[in-house]
Amino acid sequence: MANYGGQPIFILPEGALRTTGRDAQRQNIMAGRAVAESVRTTLGPRGMDKMLVDDLGDIVITNDGATIVEEMNVEHPAAKMVVEVAKTQDDEVGDGTTTAVVITGELLGAAERLLDKGIHPSVIARGYRMASEKADEILNAIGKDISMDDEKLLREIAITAMTGKGAEISKDMLADLSVKAIRQIAEKENGKITVDLDNVKVEKKGGGSVSSSELIQGIIIDKERVHTGMPKKVSNAKIALLDAAVEIKETETDAKIQITDPDQLQKFVAQEENMLREMVDSIVSSGATVVFCQKGIDDLAQHFLSKKGIFAVRRAKKSDMEKLAKATGASIVTNLKDLESKDLGYAKDVEERKISGDEMIFVSGCKNPKAVSFLVRGGTEHVVDEVERAVNDALGGVAAAIEIGKVVAGGGAPEVELARKLREYADSVGGREQLAIGGFADAVEIIPRTLAESAGMDAIDTLVKLKSEHDKGKTDTGIMVQDAKTGDMWKANVIEPLKIKTQAIKSASEAAIMILRIDDVIASTKKGGMPPMPDGGMPGMM
Repeated sequence: MANYGGQPIFILPEGALRTTGRDAQRQNIMAGRAVAESVRTTLGPRGMDKMLVDDLGDIVITNDGATIVEEMNVEHPAAKMVVEVAKTQDDEVGDGTTTAVVITGELLGAAERLLDKGIHPSVIARGYRMASEKADEILNAIGKDISMDDEKLLREIAITAMTGKGAEISKDMLADLSVKAIRQIAEKENGKITVDLDNVKVEKKGGGSVSSSELIQGIIIDKERVHTGMPKKVSNAKIALLDAAVEIKETETDAKIQITDPDQLQKFVAQEENMLREMVDSIVSSGATVVFCQKGIDDLAQHFLSKKGIFAVRRAKKSDMEKLAKATGASIVTNLKDLESKDLGYAKDVEERKISGDEMIFVSGCKNPKAVSFLVRGGTEHVVDEVERAVNDALGGVAAAIEIGKVVAGGGAPEVELARKLREYADSVGGREQLAIGGFADAVEIIPRTLAESAGMDAIDTLVKLKSEHDKGKTDTGIMVQDAKTGDMWKANVIEPLKIKTQAIKSASEAAIMILRIDDVIASTKKGGMPPMPDGGMPGMM
């Protein structure tokens, strides 16, 4: 509502809520910090789990930051921006979501303290932007080179990513499988290594121990063969991938066929049968022994295929077909008449297996596959889900390390060094931005502080000790959470990809800046909807 010459003018619909100035900033900061605080205790090897129960009573037990904020069903607009930070981190790196969210919350906390001192939000935003750019430069300088051949280092990255998760019991075995999977699908173009994580298909099945998880040099398809007369296993399989139906096409327009005597009907049925037989003959003449069809396979065609001893699967997903092409070297054919032997792929074995009561098809033993499958097992559904999340973190961490080619020590060591260097940088900047950069440095220290708290150590004493070590040039000194002491994280094999840190800082600072620059929140009710009521009930209700 505006007021001109004593006359009130309404510019917003009835029931709309408007918060302005310092109140808007304070509420947004509080909402962002609340999200960060909810995941902070999950950080590190001794991080605790959260149990999330939805309105249907379904339970998720996890300490994965991205899963927690996604399942929380956040309503506040500023809190949703913090959730976006976790999603971005998960999409870009696949790990480090808790770190990104916690730093975002702490940056907002540092900004609030500066606002209380009377510093303008634009000045804080400018200081944060400068600090973020400098942080990227500092982190790149302390990063150490890694290549795809450094199997030992890559394995340690995978183990670090899984430590503290539900998969910790079998982390050595799962780490080995994760490294093998990423090295298998990594591709080199113009001297640059690229890793498409979509080419690692993670399939989860309960009913087995975590140690029975396996990596398939090929693809697992959650389907079954179309006919029981077909072989259950085909060795040295020649695989045809069809994006065409093995059935009689219906006419484009409505058509009516009039048959006046039984002979005509017999000829009509025989013609249909011949057409299906020709389709099957095209498959047989190509030399294919296994067929994956993206569309339908007619019942009669299934019979003909089984008679020829051909293993067939219908209605395979498009994504599975693309992975099969990458794994087996087959070409996806859209017209049956064009199918030739050169279009076929190869797999040592194609087998239908029963896993936890479900039939699944294993296409394994492919020659240098560029798509692989990771079968994750676990005793219960909740265990399998958490192991899958841990495996995804490990895969993301190894992929990020290979792509960027740089790693850093873990245990809060890079954050302590970053804070130290940012304070040096702040002294050289001057002006009020100097205070914002100092606040940024304080915020980054939330990571070692949280790790110290979870290890039962005194956070202040630990930080003082770490700063002292870093001042002496021991930049890899961090917190050995399991032993509740400080030490050289590189020697302790606690290693993380550099991209986790750079992406977390970038996303966190951008989200914090965006939230800080908001000084007016206008929340309108939906058209026809009711305005919110302070007592939570209908007017006149008791």
